[in-house]
Amino acid sequence: MTVSSALPLQGAHAVPLGEPARPGTLSAAQWQPWRDRFVTLDGRVIDTANKNISHSEGQGYGLLLAVLAEDRETFTRIWTFTHNELLLRDDGLAVWRWDPDSKPHVTDINDAADGDILIAYALALGGNLWKVPSWTETSRGMAGAIGQRLLHRVGNRTILMPGVKGFGAQDRPDGPVVNLSYWIFEALPVLARLAPNADWEGLVSGGHDLVREARFGDAGLPADWISLKSPKPAPAAGFDPRFGYDAVRIPLYLVRAGVTDRALLEPLAKAWGDGTTSPPIVNLVDGQVTGTMDDPGYRMIGAVLQCALDRKPVPAELRSPRLDVYYPATLYLLALAGVAQHFPECL
Repeated sequence: MTVSSALPLQGAHAVPLGEPARPGTLSAAQWQPWRDRFVTLDGRVIDTANKNISHSEGQGYGLLLAVLAEDRETFTRIWTFTHNELLLRDDGLAVWRWDPDSKPHVTDINDAADGDILIAYALALGGNLWKVPSWTETSRGMAGAIGQRLLHRVGNRTILMPGVKGFGAQDRPDGPVVNLSYWIFEALPVLARLAPNADWEGLVSGGHDLVREARFGDAGLPADWISLKSPKPAPAAGFDPRFGYDAVRIPLYLVRAGVTDRALLEPLAKAWGDGTTSPPIVNLVDGQVTGTMDDPGYRMIGAVLQCALDRKPVPAELRSPRLDVYYPATLYLLALAGVAQHFPECL
């Protein structure tokens, strides 16, 4: 497979699918502290703020970061654990959670779409970079399963279901429910080459439309979880109606895919100010700020937005911060690599 940022798209309303990641955008000095802190010797990526569990998202992030750092040995370790411990379903997708304190370690075989996409995408990149056909073929199978089982048509748009079960109209009174932070836009051109029969173009345009439309309350920010039961999106029932730790990834994924559309990014950038302040956790019903995301990893997303919109340099305090917690540390490295790929003048 040849990874390309351009695909021939059909139809008058074709939209760019985005640009895949480029290996080599993380240095060894940037990558190795993350690897040494969060990856076990057997290739398990540990979520240090969540009882040291592992999940398909974390394994996928680890695989992707290893590609960006061109670290084949660590990639192989992470993939071996992922293959042996998470690819347990009969449809080619990954179970979402692995608990070291539970026997058996997997008690819920449902999948998570972001983990599935990250694993398939990173396998494709790794197979291409290191010329390992088996990784490419496994990625192809996963891409086909994602396209068949997780891409659904709702009204006039294609959406990404967060998992095979639990989020559809048949599962919930307010279904379908989606999570916009599961749209990993940079992965879609690669998955489109692997599984061309799915509507990846529609998924991109549907995601962009939802970023524009799913802006709630005075803050005008997306909720972590969104109901599409009605034509007008709404915060999903049963979840806190907030902009928080999920939705904080949305602008990062847009910018990493090479999207610089001001109409998409500017409303999100307002939540970060100049990139040196912490993004708020906002109740989108009453407008109350219930907390802030203070880790440098979250603030780095603001710096990426300012760079993408106005080419502002990344603040000195965010050039080499201390990164102690799995999730914001991961977002930090993804943000840093995105700047290195698309806007190196900001570093």
